Amino acid sequence: MTTPVDRRDVAAHGAAGGGRVGSGSAGSGAGSAHDLHVALLDWFAANARDLPWRDPAAGAWGVLVSEIMLQQTPVVRVEPRWRDWMARWPTPTDLAAASPADVLRAWDRLGYPRRALRLREAAATIARDHNGRVPTALADLLALPGVGTYTAAAVTAFAYRRRAVVLDTNVRRVLARLIGGQALPPPSLLAVESERALDLLPDGDEDSARWNAALMELGALVCTARSPSCSACPVRTGCAWRRAGSPADAHAAKRRTQAWHGTDRQARGRILAALRAAPGPLTTAELAAVWEPGPQFERALAGLLADGLIAADTAPDGVVRGYLLPLT
Repeated sequence: MTTPVDRRDVAAHGAAGGGRVGSGSAGSGAGSAHDLHVALLDWFAANARDLPWRDPAAGAWGVLVSEIMLQQTPVVRVEPRWRDWMARWPTPTDLAAASPADVLRAWDRLGYPRRALRLREAAATIARDHNGRVPTALADLLALPGVGTYTAAAVTAFAYRRRAVVLDTNVRRVLARLIGGQALPPPSLLAVESERALDLLPDGDEDSARWNAALMELGALVCTARSPSCSACPVRTGCAWRRAGSPADAHAAKRRTQAWHGTDRQARGRILAALRAAPGPLTTAELAAVWEPGPQFERALAGLLADGLIAADTAPDGVVRGYLLPLT
């Protein structure tokens, strides 16, 4: 992941707990930062979901795995896969020793299978350069394959309980409504959003970690994108969007939604699923049974090869006999 903000259907991290935190300026008449902190953290202490990566025993590796899995994938799909993954590869060193084929089969249909291979590469880096332990320094986290600004901040906050601004889609939406008075944040992250989040972040390490988790949980359970449950919101009295009359999304015209049916992504997914299920290589003709032959099929096949998600089964004379998951 190289973009500044991961986009996930559901955000779910951090340990629950009560507490009172410091001061600050919430802005836009949303009430004092202290009042917001108290209301939201009390709500979080009573309503946080019991998710396995929130258990301190999951450690930094468990948090990192969950963060990569949760990118654009809902918790209900991630949780059983995370449990299986951690049982099979409980440490980065374990995953680093796995074959790409085994990793891709275990990833199954979590989406964007390149993330699985990047996670394996990150595990190899951790095993080689960090004694098998997920690093604590932000620069070292950012140097891991597949780890960008958001994921590094999330590991810092939720695994190591240190102060960091954690901005995912849910947090951006909550703060856009609560402080900015907007239905949804702009399509791309703006500097003002980071400044707003930093301004509200409690000073203490543990307090800031719980605050980040509480914002995420509110966005996942209450302040959802399509049907927010404003009556159940613990900070509704300070919400600038509600006071403005809950205006429509000002950025709606700029948002693009990509269809799935008939796309190259669907073709790639079908081909990869067939190879995951196959006991050995499949010929081009066998793969053509899962997607209509033609330019799109050829493009999907070439893209999977270029991304290292599949490999060609080549005869000694150089003739390609079929395709399989990469073994090395």
